[in-house]
Amino acid sequence: MATPLSSPQHDLGSLRIHDTQRKGSKLGKGLAIFFGGLVVLGGIAGGVYAFWNNKPVVEVGTVHKPAGSGGRDALLNASGYVTPRRRATIAAKITGRVTGVFFDEGTRVSEGQLLATLDDSDVQRSLSAAKADRDAAEAAIADFQVQLKNALTQLHRAEQLQKAGVQTEEQLDTARTNADSLKAKIDLARSQVAASQSRIMEAQQAVDNCTIKAPFGGIVVSKDAQVGEMVSPISAGGGFTRTGIATIVDMNSNEIEVDVNESYIARVNNGQHVTALLDAYPDWEIPSHVRTIIPTADRQKATVKVRISFDKLDPRILPDMGIKVTFLGEERKEAPGSKAAVAMPLIPQTAVRDDGGKKVVFLVKDDRLERRAITLGSTRGSDTEVAAGLAIGDIVVVNGPPDLHDGQTVAIKR
Repeated sequence: MATPLSSPQHDLGSLRIHDTQRKGSKLGKGLAIFFGGLVVLGGIAGGVYAFWNNKPVVEVGTVHKPAGSGGRDALLNASGYVTPRRRATIAAKITGRVTGVFFDEGTRVSEGQLLATLDDSDVQRSLSAAKADRDAAEAAIADFQVQLKNALTQLHRAEQLQKAGVQTEEQLDTARTNADSLKAKIDLARSQVAASQSRIMEAQQAVDNCTIKAPFGGIVVSKDAQVGEMVSPISAGGGFTRTGIATIVDMNSNEIEVDVNESYIARVNNGQHVTALLDAYPDWEIPSHVRTIIPTADRQKATVKVRISFDKLDPRILPDMGIKVTFLGEERKEAPGSKAAVAMPLIPQTAVRDDGGKKVVFLVKDDRLERRAITLGSTRGSDTEVAAGLAIGDIVVVNGPPDLHDGQTVAIKR
């Protein structure tokens, strides 16, 4: 008898999780949490590092000695530029093509010196035609004069014959008319000669306009056209037409132009002594004096323009150079036996910060800040005197964030 097949039994024991597998799962979770924490800590550390290494940008200035001479007090400081009184952009009077340029930047030119030439072929033809008309009119005058001489002879003969009763009055009138007609033709020809002469002068002026000459002596600072380009006194050709040939500056007319705040203009007088310092030569004090105060103010900037002349010009003084000036007061009279006061160094007022009632500045050494307490003196325009705490030549922060601190690394604005 066959044994019946038993139904399949499920092995539920195979689904059991052993203790070793449980431990491995816990270990994987622990490793994931550990590495995740490292990533978070790394991000936080990177953010902190980036925050502390974000260098603030600051503007710096140099502690400088006050400008002054002959025992004079500095009344006011200002800054401006060297500007020439005689500067001219040389242009042609007519529109034409440049055929020659006889200068370069830096060339010293004299008054009337030839700078450039334009194509004059058309105006030369007009000049030749006007001269030909004049020559033709003069030749006609010569011919009419010969005819007039003959007509006057015939008139004289007709008068004699008429008196003798040999010739009629009509023939005498004809001879007189011929002579008068030739005189009129000669007068007309002479007028034509005068008209031709005027046309010659006009054509000659057009030819002269094709040569560009220096109006005064100076130095060429800009070369604005090349051979082959079109030039015109007006910009008729758009970007393809030049309006100037060169720019000339009279170096002997260099002076200083500064804007003085209208609140301090009362401290400035004509002829007042001034000391100037070029940005290019900060250790060179240039004696100067006020030439004129422009009698009008700029309502937008609240300033008055002042022009200052150099007492003695120097080749190192170039147009458009930056310059700082100090307006000086009257010369002090020192009492006999007294010692002259020692001049205090100056810094811009924007460099001074208030820290709990103390006046401090931040020195910059190797791109790192150093907090320094200072003692201030009197104010001189936009600068202030430093009685103690700084030395001439020290570099201080003039403009920067308000949260600067000692030892901080900064980036200097160039």
